[in-house]
Amino acid sequence: MARARTPQIGGRFERIEDPPLVTGRGRFAADISFPHQLHVRIVRSAHAHGIIRAIDKAAALAHPGVFALWTADDIPEVPPIDFREGRIERLEAYRQPVLARGRVRYVGEPIAAVFADDAYVAEDAAELVMVDIEELPPILDACDPPGEWEPGRSTEPGVLTQGYGDMDEALAAADQVIELDLQIGRHSGVPMETRGAIARYDAATDTLELYGAAKIPHRNRDALARTFGRAPSSVQLYEGHTGGGFGIRGELYPEDLLVSAAAMRFERPVKWIEDRHEHLMTANQSRQQRHRAKIAVKADGTILGIDDEFFHDQGAYPRTHAMRVVDMTLGILPGPYRVPAYRVAGHYRLTNKTPAATYRSPGRYESSFVRERLVDAVADRLGLDRLAVRRKNLISAAEMPYLRPLIVLGEDAEFDSGDYHGLLDRALEHIGWDALQADLRRRREAGEAVGAGIAIFVEKSGAGPADGARVSVDSTGAVEVVTGGASIGQGFETAMAQICADALGVDYKRVRVVHGQTDRIAYGIGAHASRATVMTGNATHIAALAVRRKALEVAAELLQAPIEALDVVDGEVVRTDRPAGGSIALGAIAASLHPNAKTLGAREPGLAADGWHRTEHLACPYGIHIAVVGVDRETGAVTVEKFLIAYDVGRAVNPMMVEGQIVGGFMQGLGGALYEEFVYDERGQPQSVTFADYLMPTMSEAPEIEIILREDCPSPRNPLGIKGAGEAGINSVGAVIASAIDVAIGMPGAVTQLPVSPQRLKAIFDRGR
Repeated sequence: MARARTPQIGGRFERIEDPPLVTGRGRFAADISFPHQLHVRIVRSAHAHGIIRAIDKAAALAHPGVFALWTADDIPEVPPIDFREGRIERLEAYRQPVLARGRVRYVGEPIAAVFADDAYVAEDAAELVMVDIEELPPILDACDPPGEWEPGRSTEPGVLTQGYGDMDEALAAADQVIELDLQIGRHSGVPMETRGAIARYDAATDTLELYGAAKIPHRNRDALARTFGRAPSSVQLYEGHTGGGFGIRGELYPEDLLVSAAAMRFERPVKWIEDRHEHLMTANQSRQQRHRAKIAVKADGTILGIDDEFFHDQGAYPRTHAMRVVDMTLGILPGPYRVPAYRVAGHYRLTNKTPAATYRSPGRYESSFVRERLVDAVADRLGLDRLAVRRKNLISAAEMPYLRPLIVLGEDAEFDSGDYHGLLDRALEHIGWDALQADLRRRREAGEAVGAGIAIFVEKSGAGPADGARVSVDSTGAVEVVTGGASIGQGFETAMAQICADALGVDYKRVRVVHGQTDRIAYGIGAHASRATVMTGNATHIAALAVRRKALEVAAELLQAPIEALDVVDGEVVRTDRPAGGSIALGAIAASLHPNAKTLGAREPGLAADGWHRTEHLACPYGIHIAVVGVDRETGAVTVEKFLIAYDVGRAVNPMMVEGQIVGGFMQGLGGALYEEFVYDERGQPQSVTFADYLMPTMSEAPEIEIILREDCPSPRNPLGIKGAGEAGINSVGAVIASAIDVAIGMPGAVTQLPVSPQRLKAIFDRGR
């Protein structure tokens, strides 16, 4: 009987990246050191807004062990931090200087950098730097009229708009227009590993190296090359193990440019590791938006249009993402529903807070909260069932692909495939919706404040335009995949190994995956916006198929067999037409293709191939969240008793890893819904810079989580049918918990602001009395 291949895609396989992590052999940024390195400590602003009158460096420079001390005047050649996509004219003048020049705009802004032979010496010396700042009134509310950022420049660098259809006509034709004022609180990702950057300059080769890179090493390489006027080939970034990304890690911050400039000037390695206090004070924050949204509907709940104006609190400066979060909020707010008319304006406002950027499901966590609150309000005001209103307006499977005349990340907002009604039915059946409702009614009649909510969402993933990979087999039969992807804890190496192994015909544990090393591959898309598995995975698939074809061609000649009678099974080319037909290992084929092998002939040396995946469209997964909550009327505390996540991923490379991503995302969404918030006082002083004040959910707050993972609607946009999974668990957590709280306390539309802290919920009770 002929040997059969074992599928490598779809299995719940162990992660190949875990052994060094669970045995203490991981290599994170703080673990990287070089001989004769300097340590840097940042002197930061204690004021939210002010003019720098003087900086006294004398005492710090006299401190034993201090090597140098920089202020902005010491590095005039280093420009402000550039945007990921390059120059953006309307934001050019608002970019953040690496060290504050003349003015500070948020607490924690870098003012000076102290370099010393020892990290503790640098920290002690930094405390000796005296900074005289004339404090100015801070701007703290993005909804206030725009103020002056600097003479001739407003605190509103831009207003983004999108829309389609005739919104005025929809409002006029509506049986009812419902208007809500909704707010999403300021919070962000808090990875286990804080930021770190270690730069080294190799004068012999004129190469700048940066270690501690994450998420987008190739894009950051190009940005650093532009910043310092260098060729990209003379800048190399190296990613080690990374303790979480979530959008916040891996962007270029002032410290990355500082250590790079210092390494080149001093010709010594320079190391900076962020402490947790710095992280909570200065790393990218996110989410804070206020929406004034209207929805126009018929009496039967049919949506005619959505009209939204919102204010995005960007903080003190645009960061490398520029206006991306506002742009994504605009482009995806209508979600899975038919919305015939849509008009939206997003005000991009600067305040004297820590700058903001992306955080897991950026623009979607926010817009899902707004959209699902509007849909709940339609049902409540019209006396309809919340579930029935959703069913009525959902886009049907027959309408796929569904093109909406909006732009998301520069691409058309076209939903590639999906059966939203089908997934909703499965979710309701799984949780026993009717029986659940009956039980909750019984409990409410007995005096409990309990309720269930539902939210439906569409995600975006797999944004292009292209990504590549190289697959090679050596003479031992070992397989290497070189990618421009990045591993930020999501299981990237395992997913790429499974995809390569499945296409090539080997065991995934025989595959070594290289990532985040810019000297190994010229281009890379990294790991962000749920791109990696879709883009890099399909490129790996294409490259592995090309290697397989080449192996079969060579084997056909060596085995004197027709190529259609051959297959690759467990790393060997075997005959499928008869059991004893002979075989040859991939390692032997690779050896026969060595440049010095007599068997090479006219063939290209090496058993290797490049693969590229290109796309002009997004792959759009979708999901359902159902939450059951209980509320303590005395304390205002909310307990999530049960949470169901139904999600169609198109095709799951490793269902176990997908489920892990979903659970992790849910916990972060839970934080934003109930606990996490960056708060500032009237002077702009951050009040959430320790874990005593910035509350994060723990295992004690984790509810029973049920997951329905479906593969009903593979994406037609890529060969593997994959859709992204990184943001499935977080997208609508805030929306669905708000919905469930409304029901639990018997006050429709009560929740209009996240997070729903006990204090806010108690205030809702007080207003309802």
